[in-house]
This record gives sequence, C-alpha cells and structure tokens, in this order.
Amino acid sequence: MQHAINNDDVILNDLLGRWHRWACDYRTAVGYPSAAAYLAQYRTSRQYDDVNGALDGDVENCIMSGVDGCLNSVPQPYRNALHLNARNLVTGLTVWRSPRLPVDDMERAQMVAEARAMLIKRLRVREML
Repeated sequence: MQHAINNDDVILNDLLGRWHRWACDYRTAVGYPSAAAYLAQYRTSRQYDDVNGALDGDVENCIMSGVDGCLNSVPQPYRNALHLNARNLVTGLTVWRSPRLPVDDMERAQMVAEARAMLIKRLRVREML
C-alpha cells in the first residue's frame, strides 16, 4: 500500500533547497555578462537573454527573494529550524544540527514541522504555494 504524498511538502522541499543554494550564492554561470568589463557603465543588449538563460535567472531571483522574505518573517528559533532543514535537504543528509534547537530528536522534529507549517502559511498568503 502506498502512502499519499503531501504535495505541499514536496513543493516546500524544492523551494527550501533552491532557497538554500540561492542564499549561499551558489550561482551557476548562465548566459553572458550583461556589462562590459572595460566599460563599467556600458550595458550590453539583452536581446538574447531568453536563449542564454539569463531571463530564467531573473525569474529565479524574484521567486527566491519572495521565499527569503517569507522565511525571514518566521520567528526564532523556528527560522533556525528552517535554515537547518533547508541545508539538510540540499545535502541529502540529516547531519546538520544547531545548539539553538532541542537536543531530543522528537522535540526537534516537532519544531521543524511547526516551522514548516508557519512557512507554508506565509507562502500561501503571498500566493507562492
């Protein structure tokens, strides 16, 4: 018998993982630079940005800025729980811990679940989920 998968959890896992990479500034080199190196104020044309992936980067920055705003509105220590949850999702391991969170695994899991519920609520208000 298969268990039902909560779609919100899948989407939130994806958003948190992408947010963690974005917040840590792990950017892939997409497209060409939009500013000439020898002329700091000169801006090159963006006519090919839909082809070289730069527009996709702009959309991702906009989405992740919204997620960042929602995440930063979550009070501590729940925000810390979300940061660690995001880091664990990116690495695929559950090894990252914080002295600000409960030592007991069950209490920590409960705090992470509450923090995720808070974030889901904030993302729904902004119509991002």
